[in-house]
Amino acid sequence: MARRRARWLKRRREEEERRKDRDLTKTVEEVFDSFTMGHIYRLESKGVIWELKGVVSAGKEARVYWAKSRSGEDLAVKIYLSATAEFRKSIKKYIIGDPRFEDIPQGDFRRLIYEWARKEYRNLKRLHEAGVRVPRPIAWSGNVIVMEFIGENGYRAPLLAEEAESLSQEELEGILRELAVQVELIACKARLVHADLSEYNVMLWQGKPWIIDVAQAVHPSHPYALEFLERDVRNITSFFRKHLDRDPLEVMAEAVSARDYLEHLKACIAPE
Repeated sequence: MARRRARWLKRRREEEERRKDRDLTKTVEEVFDSFTMGHIYRLESKGVIWELKGVVSAGKEARVYWAKSRSGEDLAVKIYLSATAEFRKSIKKYIIGDPRFEDIPQGDFRRLIYEWARKEYRNLKRLHEAGVRVPRPIAWSGNVIVMEFIGENGYRAPLLAEEAESLSQEELEGILRELAVQVELIACKARLVHADLSEYNVMLWQGKPWIIDVAQAVHPSHPYALEFLERDVRNITSFFRKHLDRDPLEVMAEAVSARDYLEHLKACIAPE
């Protein structure tokens, strides 16, 4: 455990060095436009954000920053970048039939990104209330979401994809069992389908898996809900099959006391 923590800290230090080398001017231009700054000021005026610190992770669609609350609590601030026609195309399959998106004009990318951020915030609330291990949602404004920080001192927790090679068979099986329960809670209690679950959307923190990136999660009534559910389970089992000696589906079924894990989840999202 101590050795693994040392590796984690080393990786975090390397990430910090890369942060210092980034072009800060470009970052400000891409992320902190006047609209984004307006939402950050709004969250500051409400006492949600006290201090915005460095970048935790950066992707094509969003960046996550480490922040502090007035009380000193670590926060994760997710800022969606300005949406584009490519972004609209990439999320199209997830917003079919959602009235919040149907009346957004074709070129109104700002409103699109605001609705997408709000969708993630509401999904986080629904999942958190159902007992799913997700970052606790704190606030939302425009393209900015504030949530619980999963990690320590500004360093995010490692992803499942980053840690699997260093885990024992016993640890891997334990994580898979925990993950099986979390996915069951998503489907059976929160009545949602993650729709993009993989080893890259699961963090490992304090020996437990945490589910992240839930903007695309859909209700069981979505026309592709069943397809998304099958893909989620397939992604997880395919990953664990590379690292675990046992059949992942067998382990997952045992974890929730079901004969067939996927069929159990399908029953949960079946029309009521």
